[in-house]
Amino acid sequence: MSETEMRSETDEPASDPVLEIKNATVSYEMSRGRARVLNDVSVSVERGETLGVVGESGSGKSIFASSILDAVEDPGLLEGDVIFHPENGESVNVPDLDGGDLRRVRWDEISMVFQGAMSSFNPTQPLRVHFEETLEAHNEDKDAGMERARGILRDLNLEPDKVLGSYQHTLSGGQRQRALLALSLLLEPEVLVLDEPTAALDLLMQRTILRLLQTVKEEYDLTMVFITHDLPIVAGIADRLAVMYAFELVEVGETREVMRDGSHPYTRMLLNSTPNFEMSVEDINPVEGSSPDPVNIPVGCPYHPRCPVSDDRCEEEKPALVEVEEGHQAACFYTDRAKDEIEVSLGGDGE
Repeated sequence: MSETEMRSETDEPASDPVLEIKNATVSYEMSRGRARVLNDVSVSVERGETLGVVGESGSGKSIFASSILDAVEDPGLLEGDVIFHPENGESVNVPDLDGGDLRRVRWDEISMVFQGAMSSFNPTQPLRVHFEETLEAHNEDKDAGMERARGILRDLNLEPDKVLGSYQHTLSGGQRQRALLALSLLLEPEVLVLDEPTAALDLLMQRTILRLLQTVKEEYDLTMVFITHDLPIVAGIADRLAVMYAFELVEVGETREVMRDGSHPYTRMLLNSTPNFEMSVEDINPVEGSSPDPVNIPVGCPYHPRCPVSDDRCEEEKPALVEVEEGHQAACFYTDRAKDEIEVSLGGDGE
């Protein structure tokens, strides 16, 4: 064994990706042109980690989530690869699957909690039916599966028989969201994708859901992809952050590093637009301008029309997502200038 090989074995943590998204692009043909709502996104998700995907509304986060399960609604076209590496079994490219193979991966291996629990349950059926139908659709033993469902509901601080016998409109928002989380865990998936799981919940219930997610992640040995526009929410649970703007990734790195020392101008301005309890209304700095039209994404760097450090090069040339430090990537020509000119204030001690 060479010295280089020995050094790499001892100094570098072994990579164990459970998901590898490569050049994922989603587009829709429209009367006024082609709308690209996910643009050449590549990122790996390590087994056992929580990857937080953040960005303002309209940045492509939910489309990214749907792409992981090849669940983009028609007539959307998904191109690229989403390679799933199960802990036991052969790797598969999710967009290449169909029929029973795709259905198995979607629930048995990769499960998703969609935004808005109210629209996820049939209001004419008690919740028990949703659990039973899921088990039947995947040829699972119903008795054993329902016993498992009761255990998951108890782990989520719910009364199993009461919840299973209820209609969704009789439950609170927090109860519905936890019941949906239990349904997503029913078939014991390896990966859980959560699309804005705390949206429309009050602050106390958001905190409760986050604590429960951390508990079930350890209890059920999960890898999680957490989609949200809320930076403080995701910062408390994610190991790494992936920042999206204009339907692509502009920064990826360890959560604490991105929060304390973001490299992309958009990340830094997004942090400054996030309110905290020690900040007055006057101190909140919204990101000026608006997200680009997916049919008319700006030439060059898509952020340059809103960026305070852009120049002629940014208008003409698109920066690649490159490593600025080990394990930290950003798509910007002027990361040093961004840090000098855009001061980030998180308030308090920066936690």
